[in-house]
Formats: sequence, structure tokens, C-alpha cells
Amino acid sequence: MRQPTRNVFTASEVRDFDRRAIDEFSIPGIRLMHRAGRGAFDVIRSRWPNARALSVVCGAGNNAGDGYVVAGCAKDAGFDVQLLPVGDPGKLTGEAMQACRFAQARLGAFEQQLDGWNVDGDVVVDALLGTGAKGAVRRPYQAAIDRINAAGKPVLSLDLPSGVDANTGGLLTAHPVRADVTVTFVATKLGLVTGDAVDFVGELHLDDLDLPEAVFDKPGVRVMAGAGLAALGRRPGAHKGDFGRLLVVGGETDMGGAVLLAGEAALRTGAGLVTIATRSENRAAILARRPELMVRGVEDPKDIADLVARASAIAVGPGLGREAWGAGLLGSVVGAGKPVVVDADGLNLVADAGIDLSPGTIITPHPGEAGRLLAESTSWVQSNRPEAATRLTGKSLRGVIAVLKGAGTLIAREGAVESVCLAGNPGMATAGSGDVLTGIVGALLARGMAPLAAAELGVWLHARAGDEARAGRAGSLIAGDLIGALRLTA
Repeated sequence: MRQPTRNVFTASEVRDFDRRAIDEFSIPGIRLMHRAGRGAFDVIRSRWPNARALSVVCGAGNNAGDGYVVAGCAKDAGFDVQLLPVGDPGKLTGEAMQACRFAQARLGAFEQQLDGWNVDGDVVVDALLGTGAKGAVRRPYQAAIDRINAAGKPVLSLDLPSGVDANTGGLLTAHPVRADVTVTFVATKLGLVTGDAVDFVGELHLDDLDLPEAVFDKPGVRVMAGAGLAALGRRPGAHKGDFGRLLVVGGETDMGGAVLLAGEAALRTGAGLVTIATRSENRAAILARRPELMVRGVEDPKDIADLVARASAIAVGPGLGREAWGAGLLGSVVGAGKPVVVDADGLNLVADAGIDLSPGTIITPHPGEAGRLLAESTSWVQSNRPEAATRLTGKSLRGVIAVLKGAGTLIAREGAVESVCLAGNPGMATAGSGDVLTGIVGALLARGMAPLAAAELGVWLHARAGDEARAGRAGSLIAGDLIGALRLTA
């Protein structure tokens, strides 16, 4: 049993691994099914050591087969087992039928559950729908899902909670199974770590079924893990000029806090010099809070021409507003030939005015901003996060590196999802958190990191800071907590 640190994959890629194990490595499918069921039962005994009765709710495919093995293993271990087959057991084929017979040999005959039933077990095992489920959940399965959720018992889902999409993290129903623990098999599916599905997965365990490493012949989507962190160390003779100049552009009237947060985060990420270009009325307040920042009051794009020329990198968008002042500043920096990260109102202006971005530009939209860029709803983005992330790198935004923020932040470039962040927590959903990320990524660009590396390391540093800031804290986080928890060591 492994925690989900291996790269993550689409459902079809995982099914290919399963087929390779069977066809090329001569591991019988029923053996893999038994490994899955026995492994899941071991998790049940470890997670709920006082449980003595299981209710196993099975569908009609291989996911049901895993459930039948769990039921048989539980009976062998002296558990009381309530088996609730929603699909007709008589229609099972292949390994699923063999697993059903394994359970029948221990539990006796059982029939499809068509009418109302109660959940009697101490723990419920969800073996209804597997990774191939698509479209709306059919009525008998939705009824079973509703009964599982209404039972008020701990729930372990096999491979994924029934009612979530294994590829996208979207929901196939408004009310999927809400699992306490999900044991996923062979490899972690992308849809379990991003999007709305994360609210239903619970604790995620990976059981790779002891497959040979050679089975995994596709790279999948990288899990961010702090690659490049060692490069941020400083030699004894270093001076501030070695760490780049970052220009942070934003802060319309009444929104000066956004650029302040971005600037502070950039300083803590080690940028050598950070200059904020903002509305003149923000200058005194920013300097009073953080005198280490340089601040210029700006009324016109020509006021920052010299700052743009000297900058190693530019971060634009926090508090920028969507009026002519912000649009002028955005237009003056995105085509300057410098590494750029665009966030917040900078993205809204791109969507409003169709401003072209240079290849290599990093954009960091939340789902609402992504929806505006793609002319889609926020709910569509959340239901189709991998597709949304890849589409952000095409058409008028071709060549950009897209950071689609949210649970399971995705980074895409050139029409493909490159990586996913498994760190972070819901406490980070707070005003200013995105401005902190912009400052972190901007600082890494200023320090000379390539755009993709800066985006990935920046997202990971931001998420790790959020986790460390939340540790032991009962209340909500504020964005400044993330800056205080930033650290550039392993």
C-alpha cells in the first residue's frame, strides 16, 4: 500500500496499465482483483479496528468484483457481511463473475436489491461505479448512493467514490458517495485529486497491487514536489543584484493591498529588488507597512518605461482594476520582452480586450477568471478542469503556461497538463492568497528560473506555506499567514 505520490493518470491510462499487467506480464486478472479486495479490507481493519460488520454495495462491473472480494475476505475474517448487489449478479462476466462466486461460496446465494434496504454494517463499502462511468447516474444507482450517504456510517470507496468522474474531477451527479476513505488501485486517477471530486474522496490511499514498475510505461501528470528548491540557496559572497529585479504592477484606487501582498511575497521568495508601480495614493501606506519595497506612483504607462527596461521579470494584475488605467499598464508590460506572470484583473482585461500575451507568459486564473478567458461558466471549468487548463494554452493564448488554481491546481502548456499540486488546503481560499502566489512566481522568474519551473515551484511553495500556516490553527487563514510561513528550504 502506497500513498498517492506517484504521478497521476487518466482512467484510460490506468486501464492500459491493468491490461499490460495481464497481457504482457501474465498476471491473471482475477489475481489482481483479489489483491485489490484484500488490500481494501486491510485498510478497513486498520482504519476502523473496532468494526465487526460490513455492508458491501456492489454494482455490475469490475468495481463490483472488487467489492465481492472484500465481502468474501470479511466473511473469512469472522465479520458479519451484508451484501447488497444493485446490479444483477447473474449478468456479471469474466473476473467479476469469478469474484462473485468467491463471495457466494462464503455467504450463500444473494439476489439483486430492487427495493428499499437498510445499511446494517459498521462500515459501508462502495463498489457501485468504476472508472468507466460516464454521463448521468442511472436511477437505481442514484438510489443506492443516496442510501449510502443517508446511513451515517463510515464509507470506504473502491477505486473512486461512485458518482465522480475519474478523468476530470467533475461530478456525474449532484450527490455522489461521500467517502471517508478511498482506496484507488494501480495508479492515482487525475479526477481524484482535482476539481469538485476532492470534497468526496476523503483520505486517499493508493494500492498499486504490487505491479512491476515496467507496467507503468506512460509518464502521466507530474505531482509537484519542490523540484528546483535547491537552486534557491545563496552562495556566501552573494549580493542583492544576483537575485533579480521584480516589477509588480497593480493597485488601482482602494486596491493597494493586493500589490503589497504580492511585493511582500516576492521579497520573502528572495527577489533581490522589488518595485511596485501603483496609484500614487497607495504609496505612503505601502511604504509604512513594508519599507523594504520600492514604490512608484504611476498615472500613465510612460511613467514606468524605465522600470520595465530595468526589470528582470514583471508581475502584473493584483488590484489592477478593469478600467483604462489598468489596461494601459498591462499593455505596456506584456509585450516588453520580459518574463511575465499575469493574474487577477490582468486576466480579466485580457478576456475583456483580447490582449495578446507572449509565449512563455505565465497566467494564474482561478476558475472564474478561467471561465471568462474561455467564454465558459465557472461550473463548466470546475467540471472539466484538465480540458480547461489545456484550452487556456491555445488559440489567442497559445504558448502561455496556464496555472489553473483551486483544489488540485493544474499547470498546462502546449495543450497538455504537465503537473498537479497535491499540497494545499481549503484555508487558502481567502482574499489575497492569489496575490501572494503571483509575487512568489514573479520572484522566481526574476531570479532566473524558466517559466514552467517557476510556475511549478511557485505553486508548490505557496501550497506548502498554506499547509504549514494552517497546522495547529483553529481559525481561518489570511493571506499574510502564507507569507509568514514561506520558506525556501526543504
